[in-house]
Amino acid sequence: MLEAAGVTADEEAVYRLLVTVRSATAEEVARRTGRALGEAVGLLVRLERKGLAHRVDDEDGGAFAASAPDVALLPELQRNAVALDRARAAVTDLLDVYRGTLRRHDAGQLIEVVTGAEALRRRIQQVQGNARHEMMWFCKAEYVAMSSESNTEEFAALARGVRYRVLYERAYLEGPGAVDSLVAGVRAGEVARSVPTLPLRMAIADRELAICPLVPGGPQGSPERPTAAVVRGSSLLEALLALFESYWEHGVPLRVDASGAVTGASGEGPGAELSASDRHLLSLLVAGVTDKAIASQLRLSQRTVQRRVRDLMTATGAATRMQLAWLAARRGLI
Repeated sequence: MLEAAGVTADEEAVYRLLVTVRSATAEEVARRTGRALGEAVGLLVRLERKGLAHRVDDEDGGAFAASAPDVALLPELQRNAVALDRARAAVTDLLDVYRGTLRRHDAGQLIEVVTGAEALRRRIQQVQGNARHEMMWFCKAEYVAMSSESNTEEFAALARGVRYRVLYERAYLEGPGAVDSLVAGVRAGEVARSVPTLPLRMAIADRELAICPLVPGGPQGSPERPTAAVVRGSSLLEALLALFESYWEHGVPLRVDASGAVTGASGEGPGAELSASDRHLLSLLVAGVTDKAIASQLRLSQRTVQRRVRDLMTATGAATRMQLAWLAARRGLI
């Protein structure tokens, strides 16, 4: 049991004996453990070298006593634990290099083709179950193998801390049960946005693996035997990541109020209630004018300009200044 601390089974047997007595000579150890005297002497000497036993001065002479287990064993166990963690990290690094080598020489390691609705559904469930940090989704109107409403794995992943960013095609939200599914997801922690159209259905896990159909699904495709690609670390995966981020940047944030109503789905936002000064500020922002120049033109402090920009971002649901400018132009606010 103490092998992790560098103690052999024979040494452990003698050490356990010493722990139960005040001290013992080699002859006593030999007699009580059934070992030859020479073997008992050798084991006691090894325990002494490892700091597990020490000699004591008493009337018997040549007696040994056990060192305290916490002093003798715990430091070695801690050193071994550190070494084990380092070895585990080294193995992980080697595994990444090994997989990268395979991918460079074997296309099958880069792209896996999954055929059939059931096989694709299981693969999507598996990917979500293995996700550690983030799932990114393109949620198109027509599903291929699994509808968003039936994706219960999302809630389990959200519960263990996986972030979900989901882009919904506007036509999806017009389907039966779609809004209820969206509301449930957002309330569980999903971050949702909407765009007019999406080019494909797609899921990306931890920025390391993507799943997307190779042929259109739904009524216009082949719902009986859909075919999808599982794409791992490659230039293709980088392109899919860039595609997601590009659409995400221009998506309208979807929020759920206390009554369960979804806001943002139709691109609604403040319009007529904006003051002439706010419209002027937005027009300057869209034109690329700096905060300092805007402050000068509107006769405001630069800090006030920045505060009003933040207020407009909050009012429109924009996550960045670039998105605020895009939403302002799209919604006719300027």
